[in-house]
Amino acid sequence: MQGKIDDLVLNPESTIKRAEQPLVQPVGNSLLHSIVWNAAGDWISQIFSWAAFLIVVRLLSPADFGIVAMAATLGPLVQYFAGCGIPRAIVTMRDLSDEQLAQLNTLCCMLGLASFGVACLLAKPLAMFYGTPRVAPVFIVSCIGLLFAGAQAVSNGLLLRAKRFRELSIFAAMSAMLSAALTLLFAWLRWGYWALVLGALPSVIFRAGLVMRTRRQSYAWPRWNSVKHPLRFGIYVVFSMIALNFYQNLDNLTAGRMLGQTALGLYAMAWTLAYVPLDKVTSMVTTVLPAYVAAVQTDLNEVRRYVRVLTENLALLMFPACVGFGLVAHESIPFVLGSKWEGVAAPLEVLSIYAAFRSIAALLPKVLIALGYPRFVMWNDIAAILVLGLAFVAGSHWGITGIAWGWVVGYPLVIIPLYRKAFTTIGMKLGEYMAGLRPAIEGTIFMAIAVEFVKRSLPNTLPLVARLGLEIASGAVFYSATMLLRHHERIVAFWKMAKGFRKA
Repeated sequence: MQGKIDDLVLNPESTIKRAEQPLVQPVGNSLLHSIVWNAAGDWISQIFSWAAFLIVVRLLSPADFGIVAMAATLGPLVQYFAGCGIPRAIVTMRDLSDEQLAQLNTLCCMLGLASFGVACLLAKPLAMFYGTPRVAPVFIVSCIGLLFAGAQAVSNGLLLRAKRFRELSIFAAMSAMLSAALTLLFAWLRWGYWALVLGALPSVIFRAGLVMRTRRQSYAWPRWNSVKHPLRFGIYVVFSMIALNFYQNLDNLTAGRMLGQTALGLYAMAWTLAYVPLDKVTSMVTTVLPAYVAAVQTDLNEVRRYVRVLTENLALLMFPACVGFGLVAHESIPFVLGSKWEGVAAPLEVLSIYAAFRSIAALLPKVLIALGYPRFVMWNDIAAILVLGLAFVAGSHWGITGIAWGWVVGYPLVIIPLYRKAFTTIGMKLGEYMAGLRPAIEGTIFMAIAVEFVKRSLPNTLPLVARLGLEIASGAVFYSATMLLRHHERIVAFWKMAKGFRKA
């Protein structure tokens, strides 16, 4: 490899002929089942987490949540280094020997220990920053999980590589139930903020134990020549995740710094609402996709098929959901959240456009990392910090809606290099990609026209709930009619996939 992770995949132009395939194809039972299990685990986890949360908020004070929130400020940063991206490296670098895996297992344990040590050193400065001494012990105890995150990193990567998402989803659901039960118990015992910390920690240890027991892995003393390539791969992934986390919070930082607390509250709510469908649907696919792309990384026809079919079906589902939510924002926000949140509607309209585009673009970094290009993704994410930071600052002159437009204007500049790299790597043509998006784009345009027409036609005296219902109904009817009349074969293929989800 000569020290270059980006050379793991051969040039597609010289290794495989480009073959045109029908646009509507089954995605494959194995991938479909993995997505279903991942979705099931995620939703079960969310149900138990929210159910516990609604009770716990009545037992604890806002100050208790505030202390835990302060302690969580640096949590993601140190957590990324506990496994140092090794699971992603194991998924992609499929020729790692048993000896290398054993060495990586020891290395990850050492990284978990080192991350915990760094967390202990940062605890007191973090508490001094917030002027709250109680933050220090909370941060230290909550970071004990880093030891187990490192210990189970290799086993987790091997389970991902083996596509054992059924077991991983069950483990996630079981740990969520344990965390919910313990948090409720400790909150009922009046343990205050410690209920949130000590309720979550055992579930982390429990899940790590399940993963390590399911996929046992030996240990060996790490040697640099054996671990340097997967470690370098993992470091690229870690810095990419840090950059991604940073630029995704730049808009909130800008809103709070430039516009104040109230504006930040409105913008944060708009972002949360716009991101819900994106987080709950697209993440189901992006979690399992890398394992499947890495498994066929030398068969670029199959990689293109995965990208094409998943993009098309995500667009059919997410474009109307995201854009439609934005179209009815001015009616739905006062109805659902109350009149005091009316300021959320304008930025939500704009963020819904970004969310629709992000739902399909989110596949690209996963594909490139799975094909062995984490360094490219890392530098692209680092460049995004500058591009989007400038966009948010410029947009802040027009309030929180202007910051929302920063995503719409700046994100294409960030994602275009990823599209170029991905298309060049897998040999996909722009026309082939856009042909898969055309049905969703057409349907969404007709839907938007119908909703706007209904908005302008309805009398202002009509009750809010009636206006909202008619707008939603008109959008759904026109989107469905467009699909049935102009893209009937796509609907048939999408329906078959939906039946596959139900059966799975």
